[in-house]
Amino acid sequence: MGESVQHWVDQSRYDLDTATAMLESGRYRYVLFCCQQAVEKALKAVISQQTGQMPPRIHNLLRLSELAGINLPPKESEFLAELSAYYIQSRYPEEIEHGSGAVTHSIAGETMHATEEIIQWLFSMQR
Repeated sequence: MGESVQHWVDQSRYDLDTATAMLESGRYRYVLFCCQQAVEKALKAVISQQTGQMPPRIHNLLRLSELAGINLPPKESEFLAELSAYYIQSRYPEEIEHGSGAVTHSIAGETMHATEEIIQWLFSMQR
């Protein structure tokens, strides 16, 4: 694994660890944000490995999966679309007010679990 790929993998794991800490502290909105970031960086690791180049500076997980050449099943595609929406909701004040109240411990925990599964699957592509 190249240095750039390892960098993305390490950052993805860091964001996933941060999501876990946010779940434990009750900061559920940030669980969703960190999950999105973890998947984004895992996808960028795949892109970096496949192309040998720096991945694009975009945050749309579906577009990144296309660039990585990953054909997602419908369930995973829907999940990545949700995570991409969480990124927007957590970055802009008007979206934070609109979306933050609906994030419960249950939603954050389910998102964490699904994120861990998809990241494990993405990392398995790097062997």
